[in-house]
Amino acid sequence: MPERSAGEVTQLLIELRNGNRTNEAKLMLLVYEELRRIARGYMHGERPDHTLQPTALVHEAYLRLVGQRTVEWRDRTHFFAVAAQLMRRILVDHARARQTAKREGAHHAIPLEEAFVFSEEQSGELVSLDEALSRLAQFDARQSRIVELTFFAGLSVEDTAEVLGIAPRTVRRDWHCAKAWLHGELAGPR
Repeated sequence: MPERSAGEVTQLLIELRNGNRTNEAKLMLLVYEELRRIARGYMHGERPDHTLQPTALVHEAYLRLVGQRTVEWRDRTHFFAVAAQLMRRILVDHARARQTAKREGAHHAIPLEEAFVFSEEQSGELVSLDEALSRLAQFDARQSRIVELTFFAGLSVEDTAEVLGIAPRTVRRDWHCAKAWLHGELAGPR
């Protein structure tokens, strides 16, 4: 996103936070492509007729985002970080709703990157990943947040460091630790 529009997004978010909802359509135009990029990342590798499409995910997330009354929007990076977290929740809720009695069935180890791809057949793995991220948050909330920001939101190390108020090298170190921890959780016996 060009620097000019990044500043414009921040300004519009501040106006939204202050109760001025007249520029919501302009905000949507400025953030839509980035939200689509995040949604495509979640939906990568899905079949074309999947019941939940990136556009639907973007629209659902955007409606929930601008409907937030309790969020104190700081800037565009904060907005996209919350958007990524919200998209994850939407997908997990969708996966849980689609799960059947197979919930107690056999689980198999999957690579971390594959766990982030959603499909009807993989809804159990998505729920398992969400549960693993929740356990990581109990163990190390910052590492869990770094996974959300870097992997789900696609934020750079520098943007993630800015959102969390930590050094980029801390983000890199925690990201590597979190990936190793999640790999062990997802590969381990149930």
